[in-house]
Amino acid sequence: MSGVSYKDAGVDIEAGDELVRRIKPFAKATNRLGVDSELGGFGALFDLTKLDYKEPVLVSCTDGVGTKLKLAIESGIHNTVGIDLVAMCVNDLIVQGAEPLFFLDYFASGKLDVDVAASVIEGIADGCKQSGCALIGGETAEMPGMYNEKDYDLAGFSVGVVEKSRVLPKDVKNGDILLGLKSSGIHSNGFSLVRKLNLDVPVEELLTPTKIYVREVMPLIKRQLIKGLVHITGGGLTENIPRICGAKIYRDAWEMPQIFKKIIASGNVSEEEMLKTFNCGIGMILIASRENVDAIKAEIDCIEIGEVIAGDKVVYV
Repeated sequence: MSGVSYKDAGVDIEAGDELVRRIKPFAKATNRLGVDSELGGFGALFDLTKLDYKEPVLVSCTDGVGTKLKLAIESGIHNTVGIDLVAMCVNDLIVQGAEPLFFLDYFASGKLDVDVAASVIEGIADGCKQSGCALIGGETAEMPGMYNEKDYDLAGFSVGVVEKSRVLPKDVKNGDILLGLKSSGIHSNGFSLVRKLNLDVPVEELLTPTKIYVREVMPLIKRQLIKGLVHITGGGLTENIPRICGAKIYRDAWEMPQIFKKIIASGNVSEEEMLKTFNCGIGMILIASRENVDAIKAEIDCIEIGEVIAGDKVVYV
């Protein structure tokens, strides 16, 4: 009798090899200046000396997609959550003023489905291209018994760089203006509540990828028009703005998109709960001095939604 193999235990090494072969073109398409290694090694190399920084400070972020993954798994739509994964990381990087450099992913499943995994990672590569960072490595783990057969989990890791003298936030003062950038939808926070409500909304709308703000915001950062940024992630506006400053927010400055109104109606959710759970239509906030507001508005589509006040709380008026 032949002995038990690793494949008999539920781990298919050949499937993993096939996945690496499938995703190499996606990763290669994201290459940028500084990448110094090929996908598939034990580690990934990035040559910082090839970039024009005098006092470079590295900034690192890690995140996931949360229970939005359940909707992707249940619907069979896997090509957008990879964009979410990148967005959740690189949107945090630019808050520090950092230019995204490279990205690594972690994909874990109960049983590796090469087609599903390749679709997810193609989305990750798409997000990397949108943000100008390279997909230089990652890990695929097949763990029978840890996950149900069709389930998978995602985590992402990104690294960026900023000049030491330009780390944000910087010189934020009372009276500075808060400019809101619109979200593309729910993004990747609050989905445990969304799933509990069983919204009568097409799943494709719920799976709209998180907006990546790198291309809009980095030119403004390099021109030093921005004093600070706030990525509206878990905790909504109420919890994220105080990580940078106190603020007075004008609630009539923008209207909640329909998807959030449907959440309110479906679960009788209070506006207070909405504002501390979801982005409510504002995915990123720029903080700028009054004299720079017109220059910023000339470059990007933004909404004046409030101003900086003393303290560390958000006041809605």
